Amino acid sequence: MKTILLIEDNELIRENTAEILELSGYHVLTAENGKIGVERALATKPDLVVCDIMMPVLDGYGVLQIFNQNPQLAGVPFIFLTAKTERTDQRRGMELGADDYLTKPFDEAELLSAISGRLNRFRHLKPDYDLQAPEGLNEFLDDARAVGNLASLSADRRVHTVRKKHDIYLEGDEPTRVYFVKSGRVKTVKATAGGKELITGLYGAGEFFGYLPLLQQTAHSDSAVAVDDSELVYIPRDDFAQLLRNPTVGQQFIRLLAGRVAEREEQLLGMAYNSIRRRVADTLLRMHEQAAGSPGAAIYLSRDDMAALVGTAPESLIRTLSEFKNDGLIELTPKNIRVLQPDKLRRAHW
Repeated sequence: MKTILLIEDNELIRENTAEILELSGYHVLTAENGKIGVERALATKPDLVVCDIMMPVLDGYGVLQIFNQNPQLAGVPFIFLTAKTERTDQRRGMELGADDYLTKPFDEAELLSAISGRLNRFRHLKPDYDLQAPEGLNEFLDDARAVGNLASLSADRRVHTVRKKHDIYLEGDEPTRVYFVKSGRVKTVKATAGGKELITGLYGAGEFFGYLPLLQQTAHSDSAVAVDDSELVYIPRDDFAQLLRNPTVGQQFIRLLAGRVAEREEQLLGMAYNSIRRRVADTLLRMHEQAAGSPGAAIYLSRDDMAALVGTAPESLIRTLSEFKNDGLIELTPKNIRVLQPDKLRRAHW
């Protein structure tokens, strides 16, 4: 039986709400103010808290702050219950880490639905998160914060705009955060001994980059530059460490990162052993899938950048692209490339 802590200073609302919850199969603890509510939570950790905001002695915001700062209570799902409807009050509650917000008067179905939804959500992480969806990263981090009791996981997930061709970090910089691409594209580049630029990675929406130096505790071994006007979300170094160390969410987070590591290893092996035609074909196929995945989807990348990504001279790339065009595999324009026959390009042996 799940235990719900109900903190409400209005006696009539407190008793009626407690009765509804008990009839629905929950074990209910009640408190008439925030101070007593915290004391009861410390004595018996609840599975969820329903808490009024405007109360004597200690208000709802104070209760939530204490929960966030106390290792024993951090991560308990928290629903604010209040008569206040101003948007600023709701925003303050969400910034402090509240999971839901119900306004009085509420009906029985609304209350039970909110509680059931919170309890089910925080039982476990989802098997998969769509990081290309607008709120995919926030959904994962919110779930990780709750499931893993990561109260200090930053709630500041502002989107940072980086203009095309602007540096994000430089080779040799100390790593301070992990980067997540919300929109646009970012390339990581490294200069060879001969002064040529080699692209070590190309990252699009829904992908992380810049985390390997944090794992290795070394400086950045390459530089990151925005290919397009891009939107990035920063995950601070301490948050990154929390996510990896936590046994509940660490494995899931590693799975979100691992695909990029495997792709990078495959790219480096291909550059070492594959023919120029095979490398160009593989690069076109990867970018085609990122662009849309349907025949004729446009790939926008300069010839110089694509050559650096393949690991060849621009002249060799242009010659190979021309051969693919003559074979009817791609369409070339001055601004983009379209893969017309991805299956044939994938099956070709060179």
